[in-house]
Amino acid sequence: MGTTLVVAAIVIAAVVVRTAVAELREPGSGRRQWSFLSDSRALSAGAITALLLGLLGWRQAGGEGVVWAGLAGILVAFAMGQGRRPR
Repeated sequence: MGTTLVVAAIVIAAVVVRTAVAELREPGSGRRQWSFLSDSRALSAGAITALLLGLLGWRQAGGEGVVWAGLAGILVAFAMGQGRRPR
């Protein structure tokens, strides 16, 4: 499970670095990229994804499946929030 946590942390770090680079190029873009945190639709989709994959992942791979399910939920919410403008 240690390797899984490291890989998941690397993926999350890559998303954060992507945001930082975009912010350096265009100030204010970081806020737009992370606006999914206040978008109930994106958060709901991410939570449902994480829950369903988490249940399946737990049965198939135990704790490692849950880590990947959580990461998938975060990425789904992040992707869904990219197309919408903050209000």
